[in-house]
Amino acid sequence: MALTIVMYHYVRDLGRSRYPAIKARTLEAFKGQLDYIGRNHEVVTMKQVAAAARGEERLPDNACWLTFDDGYLDHYLNVFPLLEARGWEGSFFAPAQPILEGRVLDVNKIHFILAAEPDAGRIVEELRRQVERAREDGADLRPWDDYVAEYMTQCHLDTPEVLFIKLMLQKGLPEAVRNRVCDELFARFVSADEVAFASELYLSVDQARTMVRSGMAFGGHGYSHQWLASLDGEAQARDIDRSLEFLGQLGVPAEDWTICYPYGSYDRTTVELVRERGCALGLTTREAVADLGRDGALELPRVDTIFLPAA
Repeated sequence: MALTIVMYHYVRDLGRSRYPAIKARTLEAFKGQLDYIGRNHEVVTMKQVAAAARGEERLPDNACWLTFDDGYLDHYLNVFPLLEARGWEGSFFAPAQPILEGRVLDVNKIHFILAAEPDAGRIVEELRRQVERAREDGADLRPWDDYVAEYMTQCHLDTPEVLFIKLMLQKGLPEAVRNRVCDELFARFVSADEVAFASELYLSVDQARTMVRSGMAFGGHGYSHQWLASLDGEAQARDIDRSLEFLGQLGVPAEDWTICYPYGSYDRTTVELVRERGCALGLTTREAVADLGRDGALELPRVDTIFLPAA
């Protein structure tokens, strides 16, 4: 049973944005893509997919499930009204920490650092200075050239310099160093007021509750958007449970819930933990059209919006 699960992140009017270089689906392209989906697919709900995964119902042959990651204000202002007008349900996956604590996720700090400074070489040089400073302060770090050799590689979506920055700040450096360096780069290139920036980037609890009451679906995306596979079982369980508590605050039922693994990172421990907690569906970042007869319900692939026509 084929299912096209479309993955979205930012959806915004880039022409009016302070950060036009951010990698987003433009508002006009998003509207065009919804038109395309309406002509070629039947949009299904989270509950329909969960029922189909259990073998309780069959999805239409052209089924399409719309998913939106990271809990952006974009989703409330730009996505929600367009879906509601069409009578479609979207599924939204918001990490709890940025919404509850006014923190900007490291992944988003990286996005806006890159959007604010067009010369990736300048960011790499500042990153090098920060790493050398951390080493001088006693951090247990590898030689700079070792990091370059491992992470300065080719990628079909990014230049080697951009990929290097992302990997170093996502997982290459030890967590404590990574967090400090990311904060320094964000303050230098983007904003020194993290709380204010977070309030402009993420939706609020009240906005999320409004979306739930209006028929949108929400699922778990971790508490602090960590690479779950990098954590031991106890830390994974703690993060998942805190995410479930947040969903409860939004009015999301505890049974048959859905998780979208942050960064697409999960392992056997993750799958067992979410299964034990009654999770019905798990979304990855593996790129493919899902097949409910082939893919496990807790390991479903998705199609990034950039690979779907926008007209």
